[in-house]
Amino acid sequence: MSYISLRNLRFILHEVLDLGSVLRSERFGDFDREAIDFSLDAARQLADQYLAPHYARMDRDKAYFADGEVHVLPEVGKGLRALGESGWLSAAWGFEHEGQQMPLTVLNAGSLVFQAANGNLAAYGFLTTGAANLIREFGSDELREAYLGKMAAGEWQGTMALTEPQAGSSLSDITTYYEEQSDGTYHIFGQKIYISGGDHTGVENVVHLLLARQKDGPKGVKGVSLFVVPKYLPGPDGLTDNHVTTAGIYGKMGQKGYVAAHLMFGEQGPTRGLLVGEEFRGLNNMFLMMNEARIGTGMMAAGAASAAYYASLTYARERPQGRHPGNKDVEAPQVLIIEHADVRRMLLFQKSVVEGSIALLLQCSLYEDRYRAAGDDRSRLLLELLTPVAKSFPSEYGNESVSLAMQVLGGAGYTDDHPVEQLFRDIRVNSIYEGTTTIHGLDLLGRKVLMENGKAVGFLAEEVTATLRDAQANARTRELAGTLGQGVGKLQETLEYLLGLAQREDDPRVFLADATVFLDYFGLHVIGWIWVLQANAAVRALEAARTVGGTPLGRDEQTFYESKLATAAYYFDYVFPRTAGLRRTLLSTGRVTLNTAPELLV
Repeated sequence: MSYISLRNLRFILHEVLDLGSVLRSERFGDFDREAIDFSLDAARQLADQYLAPHYARMDRDKAYFADGEVHVLPEVGKGLRALGESGWLSAAWGFEHEGQQMPLTVLNAGSLVFQAANGNLAAYGFLTTGAANLIREFGSDELREAYLGKMAAGEWQGTMALTEPQAGSSLSDITTYYEEQSDGTYHIFGQKIYISGGDHTGVENVVHLLLARQKDGPKGVKGVSLFVVPKYLPGPDGLTDNHVTTAGIYGKMGQKGYVAAHLMFGEQGPTRGLLVGEEFRGLNNMFLMMNEARIGTGMMAAGAASAAYYASLTYARERPQGRHPGNKDVEAPQVLIIEHADVRRMLLFQKSVVEGSIALLLQCSLYEDRYRAAGDDRSRLLLELLTPVAKSFPSEYGNESVSLAMQVLGGAGYTDDHPVEQLFRDIRVNSIYEGTTTIHGLDLLGRKVLMENGKAVGFLAEEVTATLRDAQANARTRELAGTLGQGVGKLQETLEYLLGLAQREDDPRVFLADATVFLDYFGLHVIGWIWVLQANAAVRALEAARTVGGTPLGRDEQTFYESKLATAAYYFDYVFPRTAGLRRTLLSTGRVTLNTAPELLV
């Protein structure tokens, strides 16, 4: 069962990223190459046993709501507890919280294995981790004592309860409210919709990390606070009903085994909320989980695209059809479809998206580790800048990638005899989760490129320049460097033009009208940088093997490194040229979307 390449993960961790800079720190000193490889192997074994076998069945025997309960397959609870018992849900926590102090880069490499094996089941686990992280970071000792152990064990589900019927991404418009009681506790009133993992029979309790505003308090984000709102309140006599009512679950295009619930609070009795952190700091604190979830959404998408790629690659190596152009001999045997150039084009697109996305996600994880280990402000800013790309590129291009996987299989890909049709339905939501692509375009252009007077963009330019310098020094990567270098120059010109609009125009809508187009344009350059990084590492390995005293590479290793160079060449010949059209749109003065009146859309 092939759904992800551990060899590729090891290549990125050990040969592309400067992981040693993190492992030398005191916090992560217990991890070395051997421990990392052991962790990846353990993740694959766990995924093969508890996740991958149930992916199709979770779709076929979907979650359903009956008699006031949300029913899921028993394997959901078993898988969640397996992730907890093996330490993955709390792996990044400090020793003081019973964690392993695992670098996030290593944890996310393992998480990619789980997402590729069964993203629907894996999502329950890492959603729980995100909720628990908020309690660990901002909660009182009493909250940590009451909740962290059960959540880390996978016995209790965690959620992020934000969205309301009238307020999707606009969190300043939420109406769920709280009232402080005479004993210092809080009662919660309102409803939340589309709450992933919001209720199900696979666990004994569900712990919601919920945003609510003070009743009659200030409007906007100033009156919003963060609460732990469990389905059942833990106490000395066990669990008691907290009157969190499930109104139902949503029927979805995909991810049918991953629950999205409609929840009501305070309808059938008092719903108690436990304040997390300072009052009125709710949205600020919730951003910890939201940023984790954005990277997590990118990993979910990359995992699905990876599974689809390996399914289509396997099919292409086994399915005979047709003959090479020019061969008119009907008696000649048919060739495997991987022999056809256009099938290889589709496979190379998938490989470029999957391996580019995975490398970017782990690069972002490395920046997070550097910041956590040493308070490195440069790494913090780079992570902030790249997060919109890390969420949106795997989601948007992953959707296209899975579509091409289906095309490789032809009619077979449209049937449920193969996993691609489910993956195609499942991956679609990732460009909506945790802020739509539009939201991230606005975030990138309207905030991230401007923060601290453009310091983050300057740091990224330095990173790219260093990569290009290495690539220019080798004949096999020099052309890649030249193409990316020219593109980066045009990117800088385009960004200067857009920033000029922001200064000249009174209406900010002009500056931000094509923010999503800019996100795509910027993201293609970022992935181009990631591919040059990988090409540089591949060339180093190939040349080291040829030097005097070097260890000759076996056939599989030689092929692996050459595949990196071939995929990098494909990316710059077939995918990166899209930047030209995007740049033309960004520089246009037509303002078509702004000037087209709503009534013309008939």
